[in-house]
Amino acid sequence: MNPFLAEIAQLDTAATARGPNGQVPLSAGFDSDFCETVMVPQLTGLGRDARKEKTVVVPCQVEVASFEALEEVLGGASPRSRLTLVFHFRDLERLNLVDARTGEPLIGQNDRLVAIRDFRTGDVVQAIRTPPGLYITELQPQFGLGGRRNLLLAAFGERALGPSGAA
Repeated sequence: MNPFLAEIAQLDTAATARGPNGQVPLSAGFDSDFCETVMVPQLTGLGRDARKEKTVVVPCQVEVASFEALEEVLGGASPRSRLTLVFHFRDLERLNLVDARTGEPLIGQNDRLVAIRDFRTGDVVQAIRTPPGLYITELQPQFGLGGRRNLLLAAFGERALGPSGAA
């Protein structure tokens, strides 16, 4: 067993909906048509995502399927990564990351992996570049001995940097 700490940036939907500087602009922080966060224009660069986040650190195991394997897209090459973090529900409950009423985990799709940290020291072992970032794409509870739910598998994947289908 090789425990690590996962630093996860959770999407704060209430703060994002308020938009930049806590004001409610015309579009706020969400696109009403696509139900996703919007890009805020900036003087330099392409802009920044309007998403507001809060960070949690959770003990986990790390299973890497692929990491930054390049895939050709119309805009060039985009790194493809897929990894799974294995959380114990006992740790999630201790950190108040399980809804007491429903038993649902309070980490979820669109939460972003910031870094993998050393379990003992908290030092960064692997930072995750954003963009493209790695986001939870699937949560899968696991049931163990004695018929109890004990593990949560969280699959993380990147967001493409361009449209697929390079000719």
